[in-house]
Amino acid sequence: MSEKKDFLLEIGTEEMPSAPLIHASKQYRELLAKGLDDAGLAHGDIKIITSPRRLGAVIADVAIETEEVHEVKRGPAANIAFDESGAPTKAACGFARKCGVDASELVRREDTDGREYVFAERFVPAAPAQPILTALAENVISSLEWPNYRSQRWGSESATFVRPIRWICALLGNQVIPVHYADVDSSNTTRGHRVLGPGEHVVASPADYEHVLEENGVLSAERRRKVILDGIAQIEAERAGAHVDTPKKVFDEVVNLCEWPTVLVGVFDEEFLAVPHEIICESMLSNQRYFPIYDANGKLTREFVVVSNTKPENNERVIDGNERVVRARLYDAKFFYDEDLKVSLETFRSRLASVAFQVKLGNVLQKTERIESLSLAICREARIGAHVASDAQRAAHFAKADLVSSAVVEFTNQQGVMGGYYAKAAGESDEVAEAIRDHYRPRFAGDDLPCGLAGCVVAVADKLDTIAGMFAIGEPPTGSKDPFALRRSAIGVINILADRLRCGYVALVDAALDAYLEQGLSFNKSEVAQNICTFIKGRMEQIARDAKIKSDTVAAVSRGTIEAPVDFFALAHALDDARANDAETFDNLATAYARASHLADSSLGQDVDEAPLLPVEHDLLRAIDAAQDKVHAAIDSSSYAEVISSLAKLREPIDRFFDDVLVMDEDETIKNNRMRLLNRFVSVFHDVADMGELARK
Repeated sequence: MSEKKDFLLEIGTEEMPSAPLIHASKQYRELLAKGLDDAGLAHGDIKIITSPRRLGAVIADVAIETEEVHEVKRGPAANIAFDESGAPTKAACGFARKCGVDASELVRREDTDGREYVFAERFVPAAPAQPILTALAENVISSLEWPNYRSQRWGSESATFVRPIRWICALLGNQVIPVHYADVDSSNTTRGHRVLGPGEHVVASPADYEHVLEENGVLSAERRRKVILDGIAQIEAERAGAHVDTPKKVFDEVVNLCEWPTVLVGVFDEEFLAVPHEIICESMLSNQRYFPIYDANGKLTREFVVVSNTKPENNERVIDGNERVVRARLYDAKFFYDEDLKVSLETFRSRLASVAFQVKLGNVLQKTERIESLSLAICREARIGAHVASDAQRAAHFAKADLVSSAVVEFTNQQGVMGGYYAKAAGESDEVAEAIRDHYRPRFAGDDLPCGLAGCVVAVADKLDTIAGMFAIGEPPTGSKDPFALRRSAIGVINILADRLRCGYVALVDAALDAYLEQGLSFNKSEVAQNICTFIKGRMEQIARDAKIKSDTVAAVSRGTIEAPVDFFALAHALDDARANDAETFDNLATAYARASHLADSSLGQDVDEAPLLPVEHDLLRAIDAAQDKVHAAIDSSSYAEVISSLAKLREPIDRFFDDVLVMDEDETIKNNRMRLLNRFVSVFHDVADMGELARK
């Protein structure tokens, strides 16, 4: 066993952006581990240490040399490996090639069984770690990828990195490992915080690395994160019930913008509290990376958190400077909002005629007209009352008006939100303003659904209009392209229909396509409608599978006639529950279907002539009709356990039928009548699901 030492590789740079630094730290670990493993150099855990100016790794217990390798492999018998002239045969050449040696290097000797075989021997001497680590370091530095960021060159060098490299610290134990990249050579020095620990600092060994950094004003990402969180917790504790808003993306960025964080509190002028808090907070978060503070009642306060990266004695100056900056930013936000309030919603809406939605689908004003029409169709299908329908229509009329407002042009994430404020200021009802605000929801996985029914209606109309339009012009999503986020829109439609509106989507797809036909778009409506319904059903199936419903259960329900998402999921869950918890019922269900479906012939229809029926056939017919009535009533009341129970009860009459009756009677008329009876039996199941998928299990 060779001696082991810790290895340090630190790449020091100009300040790196946060997102690529996070991405690079994951790559860094993987590249180092793979490089060491491929080289056969034993090692322990890898600890990644990053800051805006460095990407470091401390690798424990790296062997100072590779293990010596001595391999002996037995091949074919000598009389097979060589011909009569002593030349190697194909068998010998193949074996040698497999072992990585030339056939001439094979040796012949007797094995323990007394027969002579050929052997391939390979000896690889131990190799020192130093040249391996040099090559590894240089390869890793050049292999790091920076998606969405252009790498930079510096000086007269052609080598690139996300930011210019200023130093490389590479140590195996206390020995400097020579590494050269661009115009930088490695050493045993690192650099501290620009203000708190400027200049070069010697690292005696990898074990000292973090201590040297901390002494000179640099904390690891984990330590920085903890310092910031602790500071925020203290601020919240000092203000009973207060909450500091720390969105993950912004918080991660702040962690990577500093090396020695100090958590401070600034204050902005009270006049800005009259501006919608959403644009105030977005201005602070997006532009300045300040964290807003809300009081115990959830109202925005004048205070905000800023994370400093300098000497504590500069805190007052830092707070003052940031308050000056935020004042200017918030004046801009207030100006945009105040100017927007001077413009009527109808004026904003009319300007949408100059905003393109999609080159083949017209402008955004036309989209609002379609959404307005589709919202009424959704209300009819979901049996929503006139008051909510009126709110939904009004909200749809103005849903996109804020897209041309100054505030949304500046703060694009607040589309819908600002429209809600403008609607309320214009005298619209709370329900209409809320629906305008919420109609983009759900915007991403896990996002909230719209609060009110009117918002749900407009959200479905908006999303379904986009889906219908893109399919109508032959531009559905592909495996690699979905620029209009149609998959996300379909999932949003399904979730809203299942949770709030509780209706199907087929009639809504027809209504959405009709709006495009009225606009003058030309397409095959039946074909496009089928494609859209298949697309939505595919998303619905995936949601069900993600909910841990068995794939064959999902397939069975998908092939039935139920299309309302709420009923689709309820039936799928009921079938899975019966399978897991009521084996007898599930067995009866599957067996009853299987016995009949094997002989049924749908081409004969279901019109049964009752005159020639035997008593057992009459019993089956009555059982079928009774079950059909119960199934339809249970579906109407969403009692899917009762649906399954009613179908399972058909097991007994179908068993008696097959015990007492020969379906394939010699009399063609009798045979066909019995086949129609079976068709009628199977149709009761087909209204629910394709039980053939489950009968195979």
